[in-house]
Amino acid sequence: MNVDVVVIGAGPVGLACAIEVSRRGMSSVVVEKGSLVNSLVGYPTNMEFFSTPELLEIGGYPLITSHYKPLREEVIDYYRRVASLENLTINLFETVVSVDGKVGHFQVTTSKNQISCRYVVVATGFFDHPNTLDIPGGSLPKVTHYFKEPFAYVRRNVAIIGAKNSAAKAALQCHRYGAKVTMIVRGPEIGPNVKYWIRPDLINRISEGSIVAHFNSNVTSIEQNTLRFTSIDGEYEIENDIVLALTGYHPDYAFLRQIGIGTEADVSETPIHNQETFESNRAGVFLAGTVCGGRHTSRWFIENGRHHATVIADQLSNYTA
Repeated sequence: MNVDVVVIGAGPVGLACAIEVSRRGMSSVVVEKGSLVNSLVGYPTNMEFFSTPELLEIGGYPLITSHYKPLREEVIDYYRRVASLENLTINLFETVVSVDGKVGHFQVTTSKNQISCRYVVVATGFFDHPNTLDIPGGSLPKVTHYFKEPFAYVRRNVAIIGAKNSAAKAALQCHRYGAKVTMIVRGPEIGPNVKYWIRPDLINRISEGSIVAHFNSNVTSIEQNTLRFTSIDGEYEIENDIVLALTGYHPDYAFLRQIGIGTEADVSETPIHNQETFESNRAGVFLAGTVCGGRHTSRWFIENGRHHATVIADQLSNYTA
């Protein structure tokens, strides 16, 4: 296969990039190691987006919803329809193994194909790579970094590590479906950045004792039936069946290094790129979407990351190495 642009990642921003380069007369193929909009498929069932519909739209197609803010299922179907209407070439469940060559003459090797191209756009996000617990028992089967729905946790002792939006929503849903919820929070409170319609609800449930919260606390070990943590008051052990470690995510740094993209030498580990053009330190390889933020995963979302597509497509139309 020979195309102008290979886009790695079939999330909303990756799809937007393929649409924009196509509208400038360039051919493209999107290569995705999982399903279409794979991260969204992993979001909780019936999750309501924080963004209103117009902020999630790509390619000029309206996102129609009967809600003020669309649900996960509506958004997934929207991107599926846009990809179909644009007749995008998308190779799903195909992993990029290497990117060889130089600008204008790249060879992208995948688990199924060899693709020649002039440019590469990396739009791989971060959702597939959770910040794991480097503690004894942190890899036990009862520990998960993703929350899908609360039904499996009815009448079980559920520990939720974290206190951002995903942890807050998981705590409320698990509680309402009959789980005994304990939150282990590193900071002194439920953070002020938790969405305004979620935070008061959670604080009230904690105040009335329906949800137990331990602040200024850190989990030290996880056993098959218990969990240990320390706080400013001492060391504790509680009964535990399930651990939802909703501690955030990070880009696939091993993959970025493999294809020659470096990172900034600070705590953000931001992949090196020109913030005006989104071209990485490797000529002809561009970054798009949330991957640009490194460990600052709240910097880019669909609503602002989708605009990277237009900038990158303009750059490729006028590229001179």
